[in-house]
Amino acid sequence: MEPRLVGPGPYRATRLWNEIIELFRAGMPVRKHRYRFKSYDRCFRASEAVDILHELLGSNQNFGPEVTRDQTVKLLKKFLKNHVIEDIKGRWGKEDFQDDGHLYRFPPSSPLKSYPKKPSCGKEIIKFPDWNEPKAGASQECIPVKSVSMNSEMWYKRHSIAIGEVPACKLVFCRELTQTNIEEIWKSMTLSQLQRVLGLDSLDEVLNARLVNSKHIFQNVYNVNKQGIVTLEDKSKELPHWILSAMKCLANWPSCSDLKQPTYAGFEKDVFKTIVDYFDQMKEPLLTFHFFDVFVSVLGLLQKHSKAVEALQICCLLLPPENRKRLQLLVRMMARISLNKDLPPLSESVRTRTLMVQAFSHCILCSNDEIDLDELLAAKLVSFLMDNYQEILSVPSALKSSIEDHVVHLQRVQFQKSYPEVYRVRFPTSGTEAVLFPEKTKLKPPVLMSALKKPFQPFHRTRSFRM
Repeated sequence: MEPRLVGPGPYRATRLWNEIIELFRAGMPVRKHRYRFKSYDRCFRASEAVDILHELLGSNQNFGPEVTRDQTVKLLKKFLKNHVIEDIKGRWGKEDFQDDGHLYRFPPSSPLKSYPKKPSCGKEIIKFPDWNEPKAGASQECIPVKSVSMNSEMWYKRHSIAIGEVPACKLVFCRELTQTNIEEIWKSMTLSQLQRVLGLDSLDEVLNARLVNSKHIFQNVYNVNKQGIVTLEDKSKELPHWILSAMKCLANWPSCSDLKQPTYAGFEKDVFKTIVDYFDQMKEPLLTFHFFDVFVSVLGLLQKHSKAVEALQICCLLLPPENRKRLQLLVRMMARISLNKDLPPLSESVRTRTLMVQAFSHCILCSNDEIDLDELLAAKLVSFLMDNYQEILSVPSALKSSIEDHVVHLQRVQFQKSYPEVYRVRFPTSGTEAVLFPEKTKLKPPVLMSALKKPFQPFHRTRSFRM
């Protein structure tokens, strides 16, 4: 059985889980082994299983060569806990798998994971306001109108050139889109674009649209500082100052301006451990359990770099603002540490980039279901994030322009429907312009340049000029 690239779509994590199990069972050689003076048929040693599975994962384009042996051991622990394998005495579940000489075998029952049947949440279509009908309990006359401070003469002077002479009685104010309406438009168009990028018929199986907060999207787009980092309205959700100082210290090493205490040998390792411990104690990963499936689905696009970047840009807009800000700060720190040659090694056995991925993958992406490949998937996503964080964690300009243009269009359409006569005067077409402005003076045709370019004709005297 040849490994294949599992693209984006519903239940991608489950499809990968089943494929790895099938490949492992097909590629793991089993034979007779002796253990404590007793022979066991069709089994394998734990260390052999680590060798085979590690090689399989490294050559699989869904995971790649960055998979470590330690990650492979963790996956085999899950295999044992979920009865994909069992020890030679038939025990599984509570047993612990180690990279040693213990014997294991495949159980006769199917270890494949069944596809979950999620309750259908239905295709959530954002319903835009019906501008032709007033809200229940309100009449058209009750719509508040802004007071006008300028008189008609002032208005004529300001607008006569742009829109012509409009009678004062036509001065009206249309009901504008509310902030809630605009936020709902952002949600609807953002999810529609995500669906197109992923190439799916529906987002239902990878994302529950009801859990997407339209306010979060809007705040992540417009509440940002000059560096593009989200600014939070609720300051209690900010990272503690001491964690920010620790992160800045390692990101800007050896310049630690925020830290006033003297450094010592191994100081940078202690600072790093403090940061890791803080993010490890979070109850939920930064990308949240709700969005796990959609982020895993994006991983199927990594072969198409620009598509993957665009999809991740959109997915990160769906996050709560405090999560997005923490992700921006954390990934930026990880990338800087990985590239900082002046920073002493933070581990004796693991290179710095690999250490960053291992240390923070779990707090960035994690599944709520322990029967999963989340360690491997998170490592692949975090590696891609570190390499492209500036682009991924910025607001997609094309999407922003598209939605803003759409909002303007909706406002103009509403004005046209509510006040067609005024719209016809303010925005005339070529067909109606002659009717609206009948007394336009006709300009004389310009002097043709060709007439000026005729060759000079000599002057001929006639008799009338003779004296």
